[in-house]
Amino acid sequence: MKKLLPFIVVVILVASCKSYTTSPVINNENEHSLIANDTVSISSDENDYEIIIIEPGFNSWLLSTARPEGYHSQEWLESRNAILVQSWNQRNMQPQNYDPSLYEVRIDYDVNSDYGYEVNYKLYNYFLYFQIKYKQRLTSAFSPRI
Repeated sequence: MKKLLPFIVVVILVASCKSYTTSPVINNENEHSLIANDTVSISSDENDYEIIIIEPGFNSWLLSTARPEGYHSQEWLESRNAILVQSWNQRNMQPQNYDPSLYEVRIDYDVNSDYGYEVNYKLYNYFLYFQIKYKQRLTSAFSPRI
């Protein structure tokens, strides 16, 4: 019986190790829809300005958590964006000090240009979302709050 018990345990282990011949199916349509839902494109018909934000979760955060459009004035948003863009670009130029995967792209924001309310609103809210999600603080002048 002592010799039979290890043999039975080995047979059970081998029998339970079934190899699966079916390969997992990857649904690229689902991935495309996730990217499409998390891509926010902001363009102005009046101007040649466009912002494309590809950030998982940003669109739903913007709709559910951010202050509604009209809460802040365009001038207020422009003043905050000027400070935040400057800080962002400084971090973009210092990949040895800041994570280059977070600050991949330089933002070309001219304080003398009128980008319109929608561009400023979504850019400002992206900065809020970015700081909260990645636990970053772009400026010490004010903390990210909703």
